[in-house]
Amino acid sequence: MTSALPQILRPHLPSPLQPVDDGPFTRRGVRLVLKRDDLIHPALPGNKWRKLAPNLRAAAEAGDRALLTFGGAYSNHLRATAAAGRLLGLSTIGVVRGDELATAPLNWSLARCAADGMRLHFVDRAAYRRKSDPDVLAALRDLFGAFRVIPEGGSNALAAQGCAELGRELRGRADTVAVACGTGGTLAGLAAGVGPGQRALGVPVLKGGSPHFLHEEVAALQRAAFGGVRGDWTLAEDFHFGGYARRTPELDAFADAFEERHGLPVERVYVAKLLFALTALVERGAFPPGSTVAAVVTGTP
Repeated sequence: MTSALPQILRPHLPSPLQPVDDGPFTRRGVRLVLKRDDLIHPALPGNKWRKLAPNLRAAAEAGDRALLTFGGAYSNHLRATAAAGRLLGLSTIGVVRGDELATAPLNWSLARCAADGMRLHFVDRAAYRRKSDPDVLAALRDLFGAFRVIPEGGSNALAAQGCAELGRELRGRADTVAVACGTGGTLAGLAAGVGPGQRALGVPVLKGGSPHFLHEEVAALQRAAFGGVRGDWTLAEDFHFGGYARRTPELDAFADAFEERHGLPVERVYVAKLLFALTALVERGAFPPGSTVAAVVTGTP
C-alpha cells in the first residue's frame, strides 16, 4: 500500500496489541486488549493513516498535486490531511462546515491545519450538506483549480480497502474486534479483513439521523470496496452521548478513571466512547467468559 509514498510516510505496522487487566473485564473472565493504532505514525495516527494512505498513493500515481476534503471545526481528518500534504509537498484545501467560523479566531485544530499549509474555505451548513453535488464541486474547482477529492472523514472504497489490513492484523487475536465509528470506513474495512468466527463491533460517536443510516453507509462502502457486504459486524448505537464531540460528566469520569488505572491517555471524541461501550457491554454479559475483546485505539488526545 505504501510503495508509491516516500519514506517519510512509512508507518510502524503492524501496530502492537497491548493487554489490559481491567476490573470489569477480569471479573467477567473476558480478556481486553488494545490495538494501538495510535502508534502507527506521529502525524497520521490510527485509522487516519489506514484510510488516507491508499488515497495518497492513488493521488501520487495519478500525478495529482492538490487534495480537497471536508470536515468540521475540530476534524481529526482535516488535520491528518493537512499534515500529509505538508509531508508530501501537496496543496491541501479544507472545506469547513460553518460559515460563522470565517470571521472568528481559528481554534487550535484549524490553526494546526493552517500551519501545515491547508487553505481553509468556510461554508454554511446548507451548502456543506450539498458537498457531493457536481455543481458545488465545480464551483470549488473554479475557486481553487484542479484537485483530488477525499470525502469527509476519509471514508471511501480505497479507505475501506486500507482498513481491511487492520482486520487482517487481528485475525486469530480476538473473538470480538471493536472500533468507534464516525463515517463508517474503518468498520467497513475491519469487518472485511477479520477471519471466520470473529465479530466486528462498531460504536457510533454521532447521533444518526435515521436509525439505520450508519448501517447503510457501512454496507455501501463494503459493496464499493469489496463487491458486497463482508464479515460479521454489528453496531452498538447507544453510546454517542448526545452526538459528535459531545461529552457528559459520566463519560469524562470514566475516561479519567481509565487513564489513572492504566497510565494511558484516552482520546475523548472516539476512544472514550468505545471503551465506555465495551465496559457497559461486558457488565451486561455481552461477551462470553474466556473470550477476548480487542478495542482499536484510533487516535491520540
